[in-house]
Amino acid sequence: MFEIVTKKIFNPQVKLLTVKAPEVARHALPGQFIMLRLTETGERIPLTIADYDREAGTITIIFQEVGKTTRMLGTLEEGDSILDFVGPLGNPSHLDELNRVCVIGGGLGCAIAYPQAKYLHNKGAKVDIIAGFRNKDLIFLDEEMAAVSDNLFVVTDDGSNGNKGLVTDVLKAQLDKGVEYDAVIAIGPLIMMKFVSLTTKPYNVKTLVSMNSIMIDGTGMCGGCRLTVGGETKFACVDGPDFDGHLVDFDEAMRRGAMYKPEERAKLEEHDCRMKGMVK
Repeated sequence: MFEIVTKKIFNPQVKLLTVKAPEVARHALPGQFIMLRLTETGERIPLTIADYDREAGTITIIFQEVGKTTRMLGTLEEGDSILDFVGPLGNPSHLDELNRVCVIGGGLGCAIAYPQAKYLHNKGAKVDIIAGFRNKDLIFLDEEMAAVSDNLFVVTDDGSNGNKGLVTDVLKAQLDKGVEYDAVIAIGPLIMMKFVSLTTKPYNVKTLVSMNSIMIDGTGMCGGCRLTVGGETKFACVDGPDFDGHLVDFDEAMRRGAMYKPEERAKLEEHDCRMKGMVK
């Protein structure tokens, strides 16, 4: 069992948990993920490691309540425990040779972008962060991102924070100004990562994307997280999660990501109805 030592609520759907997991913390690096399970009969879900503390032996995860398991995870409090917490899984991001980087996070993707930027900043790289949210009420980690970047740009779809626009608008403006990045790292919704990659391609800027595909075991056995990269079949769990954004077949990935939406909605509705019945 893995104890929850800290809980923080960013908004009604997005929450942070710090979990006591010494063995995972000892080996974790930016870009890697964990697989967790809440009950013996529960599903396994992947969550990217948002931060780690080797001395305290803790792993931080940030998640959005979008399905049954994340909804259940969101009800846990400090002192509660998670049944299974396996990791670190996946390949760590290769960041050591980068000196001038633009890190882009879209919505919940900022939880994954932040540790990348933090690692780069701590090793002396110059880091720009572009963070995009639907509205100002969904903004989180802005202070933390500001602390690990040379320039932080936060934009919202509706302009409610005073900066209306898309992350690609800011990125293109930077590239048009002649800012030369060793790499652009984009993490967020598939559609966002697709258009970031399309934006950087004419400028011939190396672009890395984090593919958070459907996973069952996280070790390459189930094949559920397969995707096409450069015409070849890859598995996000063992070959990634980072890939060359200019080579990823995003349209195929989006189709696969939507395959189980009806089942996911049905399970969530069943869970919510059961919980309402218990409250009554």
